[in-house]
Amino acid sequence: MSKQIHFFNKGSKFLVKNKGKLVRWLEEVIRYEGRIVGEINYILTDDKTLLKYNIKYLNTDTLTDIITFSMSEEEEIVSGDVYVSVERVIENAKKYKVTLEDELRRIFIHGILHLMGYNDTSVGERRKMTRLENKFLSIYLEK
Repeated sequence: MSKQIHFFNKGSKFLVKNKGKLVRWLEEVIRYEGRIVGEINYILTDDKTLLKYNIKYLNTDTLTDIITFSMSEEEEIVSGDVYVSVERVIENAKKYKVTLEDELRRIFIHGILHLMGYNDTSVGERRKMTRLENKFLSIYLEK
C-alpha cells in the first residue's frame, strides 16, 4: 500500500473497498501523465462540510461532490487534499445509474486531474476532463 496516498474520514464512516488496487491505479495515472506521486489525502466527508468549504474558499453556496486543494510547490509533483462528499457520490451514482464504486472511482480520478492542474469551469474543460476520466477508468477496469 502506498505511503503517499491516504484515506481519512471526517463526518463519514464510509469505507473504501479495494484500497490497494485503487491506490496502484491512481499512482499509475499520475506516472502516466509524467508526474511524481506526492502526498495525497482523500478526506471522505459529508455535504455540510463541503458546503462550508465551498463557501469559505470558493465563494460558492452550492453542494458539490469534490473540492481539491493542491499542496504541491513543484508542477511535476502531484500532492494535496481531496475532500469528497460521500452523500453527493451516493446521489450521483443513483442519478447516473452507476454503481457506487464506479462513481467513487470517477470522483477519485477527477480529484487527481484537478491536482494535476486540469479544470472544469468551462464546457470545453469539462469535456476534456470527462474524456480523461473515461480513459483512466478503462485502465482500472482492465486490471
